[in-house]
Amino acid sequence: MTFTQTSDPNIRECVTALQGLNVDEQLGLFWFAYKEMGDSITPAAPGASTVSPEIADGLFNQIKELPHEKQLQFQRDLINKASTQYTRMYGSMSDTTKLLFWYRLSQGMESTTIIPVPPDYKLSSEAQQLLNKIKQVDFEQQMTIFRDYVSPMGAEAKAGAEI
Repeated sequence: MTFTQTSDPNIRECVTALQGLNVDEQLGLFWFAYKEMGDSITPAAPGASTVSPEIADGLFNQIKELPHEKQLQFQRDLINKASTQYTRMYGSMSDTTKLLFWYRLSQGMESTTIIPVPPDYKLSSEAQQLLNKIKQVDFEQQMTIFRDYVSPMGAEAKAGAEI
């Protein structure tokens, strides 16, 4: 199922295309987007001033303690909406906190606290074209694309479940 919060057809098209890539391509594209535009994403993200970073940091600190392979599985589980303790925690976050969480993951990948993208990894031509398209839209639209992309990830917390 495709989910977007905006009715802008260009944003919907980008989010749908991103969600249509296989899981590892989605992770790769998101990594390259961070590398290209990461310095400006979080400080200027719409609503960032209303986010409590402790929520994103709390989950990040739990994930960084996992072995690298489990960190990768967690990221795949988020995209696949698998229901685990961690994906339910993520699912309970606000959209902007989810964006901040992915920013923290990207920072962790850069420092290798989180499993990094292999140094020889190359995007497919389809993913590279999509990344180029995202880079061409204005900053606010980029933030909306990324927020709409990360928003439906994870799993809903079950009523009465402890997370």
